[in-house]
Amino acid sequence: MVFSSKLSRLSWLTGRVRTLATLSALVAGVLPFSTAHASTVIVLDSGAAQLSLIDQATHKVVGTMPTGKEPHHLMITPDKRSLIVANSVSNSLMLLDPNTGKLQRQIADIEDPYQLGFSPDRKWFVTAALRLDRVDVYRYDGENVVVAKRIPLAKTPSHMTFSSDSKTVFVTLQDSGELAAIDLATQTIKWRMPVGKTPAGLWMTPGDKYLLVGMTGEDDVAVVDWRAQKVIKRIQTGRGAHNFRSLSDGRHIAVSNRVESTISILDYESLTKVADITGLMPGPDDMELSADKRYLWVTFRFARHVGVIDLTTRQLVDRIAVNRSPHGIFFADRAPVLSPNPD
Repeated sequence: MVFSSKLSRLSWLTGRVRTLATLSALVAGVLPFSTAHASTVIVLDSGAAQLSLIDQATHKVVGTMPTGKEPHHLMITPDKRSLIVANSVSNSLMLLDPNTGKLQRQIADIEDPYQLGFSPDRKWFVTAALRLDRVDVYRYDGENVVVAKRIPLAKTPSHMTFSSDSKTVFVTLQDSGELAAIDLATQTIKWRMPVGKTPAGLWMTPGDKYLLVGMTGEDDVAVVDWRAQKVIKRIQTGRGAHNFRSLSDGRHIAVSNRVESTISILDYESLTKVADITGLMPGPDDMELSADKRYLWVTFRFARHVGVIDLTTRQLVDRIAVNRSPHGIFFADRAPVLSPNPD
């Protein structure tokens, strides 16, 4: 598998991937790229097998594009030239222009890429194969990805983050209620530990001090001393604590409470909840932060909408209709994500 313009000349454009070729041929008829520009918000409508493009300034949907089946998560490549959309059920990746959402190319034979991430040193590309109960580790040279090892890891591996030294990737196992650590150099499991019911989102605090785990089957965030393999605290947030987005001040992070339909703000230093954002639509999930750090965009998984929250007032100021089960969200003109956490 290759991340390069040479893909179009390689042999994978046959047989099993003809469906993907058909999808790319549809793009010109579905997406009005003339209206897409550098402030385009890209939203994955995972239940509709499509993505929606929203003008960040006007909050208007300016186009849609078909994807593979169940695109859940996305992330920018280390060189910032492509946005990867992971089609989990179609076993493929789509690479888009991160500024416009325009299709660049497609990659087949990436099995069940539910979640994905690059190690901070850019040597490893990792996918969590949720329905296949395994984690796949690929070597990455800046252009190509080659399978290093497929690691069975039951049950339902979902979210991930890395240590800053790129030695370890941490993965939550939703249906076994565990957190696992994988050694990237040897592609072996270092340890597994119980953390609670249905762990999902995962975030490393500054200085690699603690791991924060969104407990979707509970109403809290577990604080894990990963070196001691111990849960040291539980921060009550709301039912269905799920995923994270740093607020780029080095101290605070937002966590979406998918069942409570709230977003909590946590303090890294005190390990406490300092605020709740209420009055939201059902199922807040993934989040993105504007470059000026004022507006938090959020997908409402159960409501077919994307919302815009003004962090100065902590109020939902706009609702944008998209399609079924919106999940991943990205825009290039954004506040940075704190390393070593993937997008």
